[in-house]
Amino acid sequence: MTDEDVLSIFKKTGAFLEGHFILTSGFHSPHYFQCAKVLQHPEYNTLFASEIAKHFKEKKIDVVVTPAVGGIVLGTEIGRILNSRNIFTERENGKMTLRRGFEINENENVLVCEDVVTTGGSVYEILDLVKEKKANLEGVGFIIDRSNGKIKFGCEQHSLASVEVIKFQESEIPDWLKNIPVTKPGSRALKQ
Repeated sequence: MTDEDVLSIFKKTGAFLEGHFILTSGFHSPHYFQCAKVLQHPEYNTLFASEIAKHFKEKKIDVVVTPAVGGIVLGTEIGRILNSRNIFTERENGKMTLRRGFEINENENVLVCEDVVTTGGSVYEILDLVKEKKANLEGVGFIIDRSNGKIKFGCEQHSLASVEVIKFQESEIPDWLKNIPVTKPGSRALKQ
């Protein structure tokens, strides 16, 4: 799949949004990738998951870990394809943690997956959990790399599309973007 193939699917399903958005990272952007809108279609969820799984198929993955909420649907399908357990982390008191009886065991081979990466914050938190549990990090897979390849997780990583989407810090928002009503579509603010 090319970047254009992935972006075409996002546009076709209404998952590439335009407006004024506050991203999970806190940046403001005129573009937003609403992965839930594309992943609700089984054919695209399976397609994206298969492409990520294919990249890591030579590794023996014991567990696929994703951050809640955005990565869960994708991670479940990747786990199914790789015949691996799949679990997710949740934010508790501001910190990414394992709940619901989920565990990462020492020496397990772990693949971390995410839908969209902008700053990599949630993924870095999961990587810390993997290290803390003394498990083996086998890689990071994600659909959209909004950093256009700038984010480096210090391990094998694979994204299906790499794009550089315009983003601004709160103090740097241009007037043309300030004039558009703000939407915060991410899941970080969900009550846990």
